[in-house]
Amino acid sequence: MNKEDKQQIFNLLKTCDAYIYGYTRDSFINTPDFDNFQGNDVFSNEITKNKELKNPSLQYSQTIQTIQSAPSTLSAQSSLASLNGQVSQVKSSTTPQNTIPTTLSNTATSSDIATDVPNQNHSHTLSEINAKIARCTRCGLARTRNNVVPGQGVENPLVMVIGEAPGYDEDMKGQPFVGRAGMLLDKMLAAIQLDRNTNCYIANIIKCRPPQNRDPFLDEQASCFSFLEAQIHLLKPKYILCMGRISSHKLLNTESSVGNLRGKFFDYNGIPLLVTYHPSALLRNEDLKRPAWEDLKLLRKRIDDDKK
Repeated sequence: MNKEDKQQIFNLLKTCDAYIYGYTRDSFINTPDFDNFQGNDVFSNEITKNKELKNPSLQYSQTIQTIQSAPSTLSAQSSLASLNGQVSQVKSSTTPQNTIPTTLSNTATSSDIATDVPNQNHSHTLSEINAKIARCTRCGLARTRNNVVPGQGVENPLVMVIGEAPGYDEDMKGQPFVGRAGMLLDKMLAAIQLDRNTNCYIANIIKCRPPQNRDPFLDEQASCFSFLEAQIHLLKPKYILCMGRISSHKLLNTESSVGNLRGKFFDYNGIPLLVTYHPSALLRNEDLKRPAWEDLKLLRKRIDDDKK
């Protein structure tokens, strides 16, 4: 495979990955040096090392399998359908050098890619992410929800508060933390000079309510997590406050209890992250209010110390 072919495949994967995840991830920020590509070269195999490709469509098959392994969306699937059409053209080609059709553009506005794919170096706006969430059918919760609950708050927040999933009230109103637990959360934040309307953004691991408020399944979390990643990347909060077991487990990739995780800061992609109890847990067990208050004071102290 020559340098130009590798560049076009890299740009195609970068575009599809940015569409699926909502931003350009670190693995695609820098373009590899295709003249001196060493180590685990994903573009090399026994067939592509040959100067004459006997089966050029294999390149497309491998590329499509790579894209399909990422979280899927309806638009992403339509992009794959378009790519499959290009594979047919390659199979019918008699010229071995035409491994990549010239109709595939290096830009994100190629007609062979879904029209709502962003520019490769452009992150989605918050409204674009919310629109993608509203259209999402990645898991079965799309069939039982009344409203999606993307999140609520200000852009570039001081603190991003992350819970687990919407409940009944959130599902009906399309806003996070608006029931009894939400009222308590607002009071907790106000006690340390935080507010969803001035310096916070509130979101959940998943954006649709699980039936009977059960814990979200792991596959539901996996299907939805890229939306939260895109929100964090776009909003760039100064601090993250994890409310409860589900959010802390997902963000920290751990199974430790909240009791073991609380009271100290973790690093989440360069952002200080603090774990505390979910407001719903405080409503069920008042003994947890004291440690939760200690956590909030710790967050406030960290914010004030960092200003000095």
